[in-house]
Amino acid sequence: MAKRTGGKPREQGSIERRGNSLRVKVYAGVDPLTGKRLYLTESTTDEAEAKRILNKFRAQVDEKRNARTRALFRVAIEEWLKVHELEETTRDGYEMYARRYINPALGDEPVSAISARLLEQLYAELRRCRARCDGRPAIDHRVDGPHECRVVKHKRPPGRPPAGGYPEHDCKKTGCAVTECPPHECRPLSNATISKLHFIMRGALSAAVRWEWISSNPAEVARKPRQPVPQPKPPTPEQASEIVTAAWEEDEDWGTLVWLVMVTGLRRAELLALRWSDVELETGYVTISRNYLRLKGKTVEKGTKTHQVRRISLDEATVEVLAEHHARYLDTARELDVAPRLDAFLFSYQADHSRPYDPSGVSHRYARMCAKLGIDSHLHALRHYSATELLTAGVDLRTVAGRLGHGGGGATTLRVYAAWVGESDKRAAEILGGRMKRPASKRAEP
Repeated sequence: MAKRTGGKPREQGSIERRGNSLRVKVYAGVDPLTGKRLYLTESTTDEAEAKRILNKFRAQVDEKRNARTRALFRVAIEEWLKVHELEETTRDGYEMYARRYINPALGDEPVSAISARLLEQLYAELRRCRARCDGRPAIDHRVDGPHECRVVKHKRPPGRPPAGGYPEHDCKKTGCAVTECPPHECRPLSNATISKLHFIMRGALSAAVRWEWISSNPAEVARKPRQPVPQPKPPTPEQASEIVTAAWEEDEDWGTLVWLVMVTGLRRAELLALRWSDVELETGYVTISRNYLRLKGKTVEKGTKTHQVRRISLDEATVEVLAEHHARYLDTARELDVAPRLDAFLFSYQADHSRPYDPSGVSHRYARMCAKLGIDSHLHALRHYSATELLTAGVDLRTVAGRLGHGGGGATTLRVYAAWVGESDKRAAEILGGRMKRPASKRAEP
């Protein structure tokens, strides 16, 4: 085939007349996902405007500023989650956030159409109502599809129905079970959760930039909600004493678990992953190297949250508590003719301690116990209790961070427990001031 020689080079793009309008069309490459050709198109009725659009499209293609794909935003998020290095539990959480909040709002938008304005609009809507309602009165239906919004299960006396039928009655006084779809109430999404959504979308859009699907990441300039200041609410020392006492009265094993969380500040997943091989009763140390989780009905053991193994000291009282707990395990194994094992879990309902307590069951049991005591607390609050008591007692920040397993050399500990660090600083000032002898004043006595 002869090569084209001489004359003007073929111009990129075209302007086509369609009735009263002019359609501008410029070839922009091949979609890497579908393999189809991409074109930038726009219509106008003004010839001068059509030429300006044509020049704009040419410049975008030449400078590679045009979108390289027509992929939807939900596809970008899915593709990013496939390649981004994440813990399985974190990935499940991100998928849930995308399914519940991101995809219903922006999932069907082309990734090239996502802008900082769209992101900020979504954040504002979620701050007002997580369901992104229109503000009009509505019903939160219990199920999808046709159904009765109000179902009454009448409480009837035993025996056969009366010949004339049941008499009229007041369902409230009789105690009839009523199930109904409640009226909608706007519940705003917290800034902390919206910040997670922002992180997910920023990550997906950053990947889209790397893959040359889009030219810039709008999430980098979008204004995300202000990160809330952590406000831990540990139980008071008096409440902590009540909680430990109540736990011990329920069950010695349960009391040991609550005691251990209080004195070590372990996370729930770290606590349940402990095996007897991790405990050194002779030297008074415990090694934390794993997490135990239930994920989609399956048990998972993985590394700690910070992927670091830590070894923390135990006080004499805690060593004694754990020694008694171990003796009970040995007695149970002997009674049931089960060989004791070093890899047995510390806390288990199984005779051979082959499986630990259920994570949700532990949290619910603790919550029920505190509710009976009239104390507003949850299991993670015991971790806060351990941290705040240590800081208030004057233990240095790095030591507290090390026991809690915080990364960043204490930066996380300082951010979460800033108020208690300030209290510890006051004690430090009193110690220094108390060791100094104040010089006598030269001011003359009146």
